[in-house]
Amino acid sequence: MEPTMLMLPLLLISLHSPLCESVTVSTRKPVVEVHEHTDAVLSCEFRTELEQNPRIEWKKKGKDVTFVYFAEHFTGPYERRAKIDGGTLTLHAVTQKDSGEYRCEVTAIRDRNNLGEATVTLKVLVPPHVPSCEVPSSVFVGSGLELMCKDKQSVPPATYRWYKDNKALMATSDTPFSIDSNKGTLKFKSVSKVDAGMYRCESSNSVGAPKSCVAKQLKVIDYPLNLTILIAGASGFVVFILFCCVCVCCCRRRGCCKKEKKSKSAMYNPPPPPPIRNLKNYKQTQSFMI
Repeated sequence: MEPTMLMLPLLLISLHSPLCESVTVSTRKPVVEVHEHTDAVLSCEFRTELEQNPRIEWKKKGKDVTFVYFAEHFTGPYERRAKIDGGTLTLHAVTQKDSGEYRCEVTAIRDRNNLGEATVTLKVLVPPHVPSCEVPSSVFVGSGLELMCKDKQSVPPATYRWYKDNKALMATSDTPFSIDSNKGTLKFKSVSKVDAGMYRCESSNSVGAPKSCVAKQLKVIDYPLNLTILIAGASGFVVFILFCCVCVCCCRRRGCCKKEKKSKSAMYNPPPPPPIRNLKNYKQTQSFMI
């Protein structure tokens, strides 16, 4: 018997084998990116072998799995802003809250392997918003300074640019400041008078037009006289204390500050006083004549 004649029965057996009696689920686009307030189409295509009326469910994964479409009805916030065509789900006017991972599940009871699923990740793109800018009204000469800028709503995350007097700042090895375009910080190691001016920050991403905060005035002022005197006095006092400590240490090392030992001297005992005579009991035994 020819080999082709032997393979024909095997092919017929494989086509009718129970292993083929399963539901298959797939998606045309596993990652969907749409702008905020537009429609998002999450495709879900399936094929069953025996089941004519499979059950279709959509779930959103997060901290907890929530139903989007269940028992042929939309649930919760999706009730009036979604539709389904076959297995494909369409969400209307999506917002950042809709971003996440969605799962399409198809159950075919009559099929041998009766459950199939496909996952679609939805990314809602958000254009830049007006960033919050932290610029102090004044700062002392010579002090360090950090200006901060943040846009927490833009997706993908925004990058930042700082302006002084409407001129973009570019950090180099010669400039007295540094800029982190990802974090939105502008840092000065030591502020000088020339750093005073109007500062503003601009956030941008690939979705929409850049947005800028309102420019704020930064003043660079000298230390007040009384504060300068106080700092100078405190510095002088510290230097004086250090000088005294150094002198004491040097004196001890040279032996100048050792205490002299007291020499032991012989104890002096004064002679006893002469006895006092009693004049009443005294009798003259002899007289003297000159």
